[in-house]
Amino acid sequence: MPENRAEAVQKPTNWFSRAATAVGHVRKINEDSFLDASEIGLWVVADGMGGHSRGDRASQEIIAQLHNFKPSNSIRADVDNIIERLEKANTFCRLQLDGKVMGSTVALLYIHRGIAHAIWAGDSRLYRLRGGSLQQLTDDHSLVGELARLGELTEDEAENHPSANVITRAVGVSDDLDLQMRQVELQPGDRFLLCSDGLFKDVQRGEVQENLAMPSLEQALDKMMKLALRRGGTDNVTAIVVQLSTDFTV
Repeated sequence: MPENRAEAVQKPTNWFSRAATAVGHVRKINEDSFLDASEIGLWVVADGMGGHSRGDRASQEIIAQLHNFKPSNSIRADVDNIIERLEKANTFCRLQLDGKVMGSTVALLYIHRGIAHAIWAGDSRLYRLRGGSLQQLTDDHSLVGELARLGELTEDEAENHPSANVITRAVGVSDDLDLQMRQVELQPGDRFLLCSDGLFKDVQRGEVQENLAMPSLEQALDKMMKLALRRGGTDNVTAIVVQLSTDFTV
């Protein structure tokens, strides 16, 4: 991690984080990549699309583009910068393989001076735990996600649907990158989880809520990772847990 990032505009006194990734028990390579840049308030999970060519390279390119990001004095300028970097990753993927698709989902959380933004494409997720209640802050850009939003599938049906891996948006799948964004409300003590689908497809929502509420970040992360792997580990599993301090000020 570059030393100059430690000279960033903000200090990580308001939050801390832990991250982990595992190849699982079935796949030969880990196509997930992540960025845990707590010192600048930036966290990213990218899940390379295993059904396509070089999903690992696509997810790595997303992280490479964001690795040298440094905050400015403007949240708007920072968000525009992040989007530009994701668009560069999209262009890179589009140019790499003639006639093939090199793609990756992305879920990103950026906190700057009390303001947070979520940016995502695909079905990697961002959750927030507040007061014991779990809320998914991202919408799944997937076939079953769209059907669930239309009311044609229940949440449980969507989680277990055989077409759950059909993604409708991702980095690298089309010339124009279609990102979704939302501003995220923050409160002292909030805890966030960014994860690839290798975690939530084997760990039920209630189990995510229960384990994310563990006293320490290390416990929460370890419990969820081990549970996903114990359930079969059929996919790569990546998770980042972010904790806002109880004296966080917005």
